[in-house]
Amino acid sequence: MRNIKHILCLALLLAFATAVSAQKLLRVVVAGLSHDHIHGILNQYNKGKVDIVGIAEPDHKLWAKFAKIYKIPENLFAEDLKKMVVEKKPDAVLGYNAVAHHVNVVEICAPLGISVMVEKPLAATLDQANRIQALANQYKIQVLTNYETTWYPSYQEVYDIVAKDSVGAIRKMVMHDGHRGPREIGCSEDFLAWLTDPILNGAGALNDFGCYGADLMTWLMKGQKPIAVTAVAKHYKPEVYPKVEDDATIIVEYPTATGLIEASWNWPFNIKDMEVFGSKGYMHAFDKDNLQVRLKENNVGITKKSTALPPPIDDPITYLTAVLQKKHEAVNDQSSLQYNMTVMQILDAAKRSIKTGKRIVL
Repeated sequence: MRNIKHILCLALLLAFATAVSAQKLLRVVVAGLSHDHIHGILNQYNKGKVDIVGIAEPDHKLWAKFAKIYKIPENLFAEDLKKMVVEKKPDAVLGYNAVAHHVNVVEICAPLGISVMVEKPLAATLDQANRIQALANQYKIQVLTNYETTWYPSYQEVYDIVAKDSVGAIRKMVMHDGHRGPREIGCSEDFLAWLTDPILNGAGALNDFGCYGADLMTWLMKGQKPIAVTAVAKHYKPEVYPKVEDDATIIVEYPTATGLIEASWNWPFNIKDMEVFGSKGYMHAFDKDNLQVRLKENNVGITKKSTALPPPIDDPITYLTAVLQKKHEAVNDQSSLQYNMTVMQILDAAKRSIKTGKRIVL
């Protein structure tokens, strides 16, 4: 009898602990289902790592598609984001809609005091970004931007090595971000409909992949603003992407360093890597895990696997939860609004450079 009581007591404690844990899950509303990155958050929902209390999406076909894939209850779907946010009172809203509609999400959420995290880039245009920043400041909310590369252990190690001055002052940064093209790799038609539209996405490969390099450079340079931007765009596949450029090269000038952003929908394979040249050494993050460090003093390259990132900087939901609970300050981070306003200034200058054929001084 005593053993049975002991087992029942343990079971009750476990049930209580589980209930408490469930209560601590971040409660979010999802705005839009047309971004293919939506699979990431829905996988986390299925694993019990986030509490999706509503999904606002006007296209009922997308309701049916994702309800079937992820076994989402029908009552979680609705068309009206504002009504849903008012009723559900989530901790945050996650934007998985067209980039040009990020500002609409913030317009709805900011006056209600609800913070927002959107998929990269922050906005389609600098004007939209300025409006987002004004709303965030007025209503004291967080507006964060989620980049895949933010959660790369190798990139964090590059940043840490630079911060320790192990490779000296940064002199050059080279960022490669691209693949064969969104249609070529099998992106959904709903995603392609706005990703390849100059209004809804703000550009083609320049916005889609150029934002990664602009964000990483801003982070590595600790928020320092560039002094000038020069860019060239190519349209190699007009039959596939008739409305937007499919390749862009952006030179970002700083007082003591230069950055080169190579963004493309034309490469023979997927690549996201980063090179940093310092006055005393060189680093090459080949992918999210593997890094080579080569120092001037011995001219020997050491290739290593970077250590996994610790919470709360290891994934977007853990990070967002920590920020909203004031356990982490999103100021000098890749996701921060502060840094992403600089990203938008770089992308805007790049577009103006392409249009005029001139170096744009900031």
